[in-house]
Amino acid sequence: MIQTYSSTIRRKEMDAVLTCMVDEKIGPGEMARRLVQSVKEFFSVDGAFAFRSPAIALKYVFKAFDLEPGTGVIVSALAPVWQLQAIQELGYKPVIVDVSPDTACVTLEALEEGIKQGGRLIILSETAGFLPEFEGIQALGIPFVEDVSCSVGSFRNLPVKEGEEQQIKRAGTYGVFSIMGLEERDAITGGGGAVLMAPGRREWIILKRLGEEAPTTDLLPDLNSALAYIQLKEYSRNETVRQDLFTAFQKALMASRHKCLMRTPDGVSSVNSFSVVLSSGLKDVRQYATRKGIEIQPTFSGSIAAFLDEQLEGCINARSLYLRTVDFPLYPRLGATHAATIAKVLGTLP
Repeated sequence: MIQTYSSTIRRKEMDAVLTCMVDEKIGPGEMARRLVQSVKEFFSVDGAFAFRSPAIALKYVFKAFDLEPGTGVIVSALAPVWQLQAIQELGYKPVIVDVSPDTACVTLEALEEGIKQGGRLIILSETAGFLPEFEGIQALGIPFVEDVSCSVGSFRNLPVKEGEEQQIKRAGTYGVFSIMGLEERDAITGGGGAVLMAPGRREWIILKRLGEEAPTTDLLPDLNSALAYIQLKEYSRNETVRQDLFTAFQKALMASRHKCLMRTPDGVSSVNSFSVVLSSGLKDVRQYATRKGIEIQPTFSGSIAAFLDEQLEGCINARSLYLRTVDFPLYPRLGATHAATIAKVLGTLP
């Protein structure tokens, strides 16, 4: 059976973790600092701190904004459920909004409605590597935080004047702060944890003070940092393989009646999975894939929509995508034989 998910962990990653164990340097230390420096260089941000979980990183975002208890925080219905739970546990009010049926990203209309419901801060989940309409979101006039856990490497092309070279702006540099999760199925994994980034200098001054005051129990240990550090260094090579696989799978899927989510226009969407929006029942597709030796799983099984299920109100598009979207295997270790099998199945789905 070809498994749906598989972390891209090779000898380099294992060697880095083993070195920490041999040197008995497993708590927050030098490797965490190297990871943060690598993140700063990759994203071109002013500063960052590595924390033990995305929820802890979000706690420091709220501290940086000095939000009053009960403040409304807008989240996508397809955001990971940890966002909802962290917002509630920290004493704030979650405002759950709907998404575009084409991109699975929140829409401007939904965000405007969320603001009317009392939302004063937005957490933007960049689902499946896709980027929302940042210009319109910035025009709303309230701060937003990017969750780039699945969009590492995504970017938009900036407007070009005649005679100028094309410039890009990466995911993670649009928001006031950005969170890069390091969980098992994130684009970069450390086996757990998150890096909280401050793209601008003013925000970094605030985050730096908070991070330096943080107890070591909030900070990412070197064991996790070592794994994430090598993952980020190897990102370009792994992403090239994923993009090639995605192109082949997308071409194969065109022979069926199913579709992919729409990619980021005027730029590049990174690849963290191959998500298929089904036009027929999940049961039939799953049985067919299983008979061919391929495991598939619901894309949004860990989302707010899945957690709330029938209690979710008003988010029609998110609920539809949660019920109809599945992930097929896509990872660098897949191999040519398995990739060919998956492509064949995608083109013949019932």
